[in-house]
Amino acid sequence: MTDTSSPHAVSHAEQEGSEHSASGGYSHHDHAAGDYGDGDHGDGGGHSHHEHHAAMVKDYRRRFFVSLAVTVPILVLSPMIQSFLGWEGALAFPGDIWVLLGLSTVVYSYGGWPFLTGLVDELKEKEPGMMTLVGLAVSVAYIYSAAVALGVAGKMFFWETATLIDLMLVGHWIEMRSVMGASRALEELARLMPNTAHRITESGDTEEIKIADLRPGDRIRVKSGEKIPADGSVIEGRSSINESMLTGESVPVEKTDGDDVIAGSVNGTGSLVVEVTKTGEDSYLNQVISLVREAQASQSRTQNLADRAASWLTLIAITAGGLTFGIWFGAVDETFVFSLERAVTVMVITCPHALGLAIPLVVAVSTGIGAQRGLLIRDRSAFERARDLDTVVFDKTGTLTEGRFGVTDILVFGDASETEVLRLAAAVERHSEHPIAAGVLRSAEDRGIDIPDATDFEAITGKGVHATVEGAEIRVLSPVAAETETDLPEHDAASLGEQGKTVVYVLRGDTPIGALALADVIRSESKEAIQTLHDLGIDVVMLTGDNERVANWVAAEIGVDRVIAEVLPDQKNDVIEELKASGRIVAMTGDGVNDAPALASADVGMAIGAGTDVAAETADIVLVDSDPRDAVNVIRLARSTYQKMVQNLWWATGYNVVAIPLAAGVGVSFGLLLSPAAGAVLMSLSTVIVAVNARFLSLD
Repeated sequence: MTDTSSPHAVSHAEQEGSEHSASGGYSHHDHAAGDYGDGDHGDGGGHSHHEHHAAMVKDYRRRFFVSLAVTVPILVLSPMIQSFLGWEGALAFPGDIWVLLGLSTVVYSYGGWPFLTGLVDELKEKEPGMMTLVGLAVSVAYIYSAAVALGVAGKMFFWETATLIDLMLVGHWIEMRSVMGASRALEELARLMPNTAHRITESGDTEEIKIADLRPGDRIRVKSGEKIPADGSVIEGRSSINESMLTGESVPVEKTDGDDVIAGSVNGTGSLVVEVTKTGEDSYLNQVISLVREAQASQSRTQNLADRAASWLTLIAITAGGLTFGIWFGAVDETFVFSLERAVTVMVITCPHALGLAIPLVVAVSTGIGAQRGLLIRDRSAFERARDLDTVVFDKTGTLTEGRFGVTDILVFGDASETEVLRLAAAVERHSEHPIAAGVLRSAEDRGIDIPDATDFEAITGKGVHATVEGAEIRVLSPVAAETETDLPEHDAASLGEQGKTVVYVLRGDTPIGALALADVIRSESKEAIQTLHDLGIDVVMLTGDNERVANWVAAEIGVDRVIAEVLPDQKNDVIEELKASGRIVAMTGDGVNDAPALASADVGMAIGAGTDVAAETADIVLVDSDPRDAVNVIRLARSTYQKMVQNLWWATGYNVVAIPLAAGVGVSFGLLLSPAAGAVLMSLSTVIVAVNARFLSLD
């Protein structure tokens, strides 16, 4: 029965093992997902579809190896192969023809089962394609050969039938392994939620309950380092909340009485009491889940080149075979055996040995090249669309930037050096748990600075921190505190603040020796990636939940064409849809949960691998190395792959233009009659050419 709970329901053909795609493989690119109504963990349709896909991969692999093992004695016993090897009569024994028939029946019925059931399904749907062609070809060859084995005059095509089935099985197996199965995006989203919450009772005690039991108005305690279990408002306590996985904001946000908090975000070092305002489907995270589900359900499926070629080849094969038999037997009054042999030869030579591998082999090679370069292709049809991209949208935090606070500028006053200013500040901040302290300390460590010890550390709320370092009092103060407690020299720190950077001042005693500006660190590869995209004629847009000043600063540094800042996940999705509606072919590159709806609705979704799991599960392509330049490599590889696919389709079908008429006997009056053996050789030769040509695919 079809699973209607998934946005892309599994077809009846999939359930029966005859699921097929355009190039003779499975339609396994759907993003199936389970039902997550209230954010609870559980198994959904996505998980079951993923297991179904894995089972079908194993089924094709098993059918291939069993059929291959049975094909070996078929080849040895086939008169045509024996004649070719000079073994004619050497291996003959009483009843050998019956053994050959029995072995061929095993390959036809067991190995050919997916194609035979696929043929039936396609005919029921009145959409003949690859399965119809394969099923018809192996059936005609097998039935005719069986008739010959039973006494009808003619030649047997058992070995052609067996090898055709083997090649089609391995082609399907290669294709299915080239892309990942159903998406678990919604399951990963749901996992952001904790399982339990600490509810405060009327007596003031704390009890642990399931989050499904939370109701608006409940008071919950969120301890240090815990995930917030429900949307709510802080009524007691103060802490820094990491919302980067949900909003894209790179800097932890200070929360105190009256501030709103979002389910799934992570509490910092403080303890909070939160009054629940939204639960279940009304929560922010579940609204994001709904957006992902809707975006995935609305994704279009591109019709594969091989599907169109196979459809035409199917019509040509059926029509040519029927006309060949009809003309020879009816109009020319040739014998039934000769007429049927001509028709079978046409069918055999039109069999899609090469066509069945033309696309899967290129996909396999392309996927391998991508994996070596850190590009994991999950959705083939989306990857193929990447060749036509004219707009690439980047998330900022964690994609164009590293997603971590760091020192971007150092101002020095007097005789101090940049290293000294950063060294002394890091010595003090080593004892602080504030996000600014972590950024200062990390930047000093990245530069290999030897950080001295500090004593008498003290944090002054709202002002900064101070400690004794190398016998002197070192203070790291906020701009307001610094301006109040000392006379600052003329400097351009104000311009840094206008860029959205956080500025702190470093004082030795009462003397300011420098200032540090901190912001999300820009990836060193981002500027090159943007420039290369421009060279390819592709527009670049930055789409971020971060504040506009920071976004504009990053854009100016790396050369982004357009900036859209301070947007929530639903707005990101709207931007992608607006770009698509304007005729743009859009790729979205991001790493956070806030990017998931946009990744799903874009023509091509590319997830930075260092980001959250859900981004990777929602995306069509994962950039494992977290390098924005890999977005360019995706486009280049997609263009090269498409060119190689077109070449292979020509090699796989082009020879038919000459071979089919000769097989049909149009040149018989000139002594040109293509035998079934010659047809099989031509068919095999085209397969070899296709395989070799696929290996020449490269990214460069």
